[in-house]
Amino acid sequence: MRSRGFLIAIIALLAAALLYLAVFWDPLPQRSIERIVAHGQLPPGTAPRGGDFVLQGPQGPVALADYRGKVVLIYFGYTWCPDVCPTSLSLLAQAIADLEAAERERVQPIFISVDPERDTPARLKEYAPFFHPALIGLSGSREQIAAVATAYGSSYQKQPANAEGNYAVDHSSATYVVDPQGRLAGSLPHASSPAQIVAFVRQQLAAGEAR
Repeated sequence: MRSRGFLIAIIALLAAALLYLAVFWDPLPQRSIERIVAHGQLPPGTAPRGGDFVLQGPQGPVALADYRGKVVLIYFGYTWCPDVCPTSLSLLAQAIADLEAAERERVQPIFISVDPERDTPARLKEYAPFFHPALIGLSGSREQIAAVATAYGSSYQKQPANAEGNYAVDHSSATYVVDPQGRLAGSLPHASSPAQIVAFVRQQLAAGEAR
């Protein structure tokens, strides 16, 4: 019975990914874009220290401090990302769904765009909830995004645009975990399973209760 439920969940996840591709994916012509550097070959970010920040959300400014008392999951990416972002966000969404209802109330997922020129708050408002209704998309100026990414050790690099003005953005793909006190607790590598994400989140929730 459990295996059947797992199979249904996987099918639903694949269906959601296909729907995403149909709605949001805007593929770039391969002949017109430079080769994408493998994420593992990107230069590492500076030693992450985390910290508070304020960025633009769909309803106005959003501060990390607004979520004190919650475990915050932060992912840096962009809405035109063809595969890495949808994969990471789908796994993150499944992990949140696997939490108990009371646990979900104490977890806040955040998607920070590294492509602020194209990812307006309006576009992020449509994109983020596609993966999970609790996921909030944030943007800001290039300087603001760069400062937050540097603080969390995230790397990204905009590629040259093609003749149509389209471009890709290479980016690291870790999920950063902020504890209920607002401190960077660690990061989860790309393609971490929902079970791994859930385990780390529960560890942070338990540590927060012990303080």
